[in-house]
Amino acid sequence: MSETQKSWEHRLGKPTDSLAIDFVESLSFDKRLYKYDIVGSIAHAEMLCEKKLITKEEFKQIKESLIEISHQIAEGKFKFDKTYEDIHMVIEAALISKIGDAGRKLHTGRSRNDQVTTDMRLWMRDEIEIIQTKIALLQKAFVKLAEKYVNEIMPAYTHLQRAQPVSVAAYLLSFVEQLNRDSLRLKNCRVLLNLSPLGSGAIAGSTLPLDRKQTCSLLGFSDITYNTIDSVSDRDFCAEFIFDCCLISAHLSKLAEDWIIFSTTEFDFIRIDDAFCTSSSMMPQKRNPDMLELIRAKTGAIYGSLMAILTILKAQPSGYNRDLQEDKRHVFNASDTVEACIDMACAIVENTTFNTAKISSGLDKGFLDATAMAEYLVKKGMPFRTAHGIVGSLVAQCEKEGKTLANISIEQFKKYCELIDNDVYQYLGSKNVAASYATAAGATPAQMAEQVNYWKKQLAER
Repeated sequence: MSETQKSWEHRLGKPTDSLAIDFVESLSFDKRLYKYDIVGSIAHAEMLCEKKLITKEEFKQIKESLIEISHQIAEGKFKFDKTYEDIHMVIEAALISKIGDAGRKLHTGRSRNDQVTTDMRLWMRDEIEIIQTKIALLQKAFVKLAEKYVNEIMPAYTHLQRAQPVSVAAYLLSFVEQLNRDSLRLKNCRVLLNLSPLGSGAIAGSTLPLDRKQTCSLLGFSDITYNTIDSVSDRDFCAEFIFDCCLISAHLSKLAEDWIIFSTTEFDFIRIDDAFCTSSSMMPQKRNPDMLELIRAKTGAIYGSLMAILTILKAQPSGYNRDLQEDKRHVFNASDTVEACIDMACAIVENTTFNTAKISSGLDKGFLDATAMAEYLVKKGMPFRTAHGIVGSLVAQCEKEGKTLANISIEQFKKYCELIDNDVYQYLGSKNVAASYATAAGATPAQMAEQVNYWKKQLAER
């Protein structure tokens, strides 16, 4: 076999065309799997040795040479030749170049089909832990910021219209909850993918007495897969991983949208540190939240990766198909992008302050206490729908007169409802309302102080 001849080229009448080489190669993006390919190969070789399919000396040569190749790659001294198509074949070719026939025995009972899905599962298992760690750092940044503003009140919004007053901490901790679900989804994804397909071969296994349980144990998988056809042909774990990245990105995009709005002159709720803003090439006064805008924009790229992987998986016939080679492009894109966005979001959260004086000065706008007043009437025995109608009429009258509910005299109140007494004023005003929520996890300063302590304890373990 020539130095660059592929193992399967004996079947074909001529070498692969150069145009086809460029079209079919995946080495340009799957070379990042080299550590996992080498770890999987060493485990496979150890099993072959135990089954006496290679000698102990051959295993020693294979293991030492693969470790040496790994070091060369890590140090940037390894030449990646795209004529070998992918990371599996380029490492095998380097191994054969070093140790000859012992290297040629490594692929015994193995196919690139089970090899690549093993590599992807090993890589994704580690990548999930990396993303979970980054999520925890972002959660801690939110909790730290929330602790600073537990006693400060801000408007919460529905339909981007003022709704009810809440502790600023309640708003910030909402992202901690979302990110926690994101981390749990990744955890579940890791559980489902943590099965070893190695030994499934091309599609049906092997006539050789391979010990799949041994390689499973050596690679730290929880169990083997139990159908060889499914083992090599499905990438549902890739789709699930990208979906999880999509939801992380959706939550980060929500944060970005909020803070882009909150940082405008019109709102002026927050100030993002200059280090995470840019200015204008023409307008010297500008402080643009470009990092947040890019977090929002990059969500589209991750969504695109999900649609791509789902389309790749759609209508493939059973068994391995070369379409699956493209899965890595989209998995890596989603992973790299979401990592970068989490890192940037964490830096921004750590370097943002709330303009509480500005927020407080406008709290009485928007009738944030209207719902509380309706509930005040409920406490007096009135049906909620009736109370809702009365308060709605009061709000309409206040708008005409330029008043707030707290500015209405008791005589005016009684024109609308005789049940209203002087104690109503204890229920009006945003700060009074924000302190009076009685439901569990209500957005009061007191309950949010408890939530901050809860999350500090939870996140200390991560």
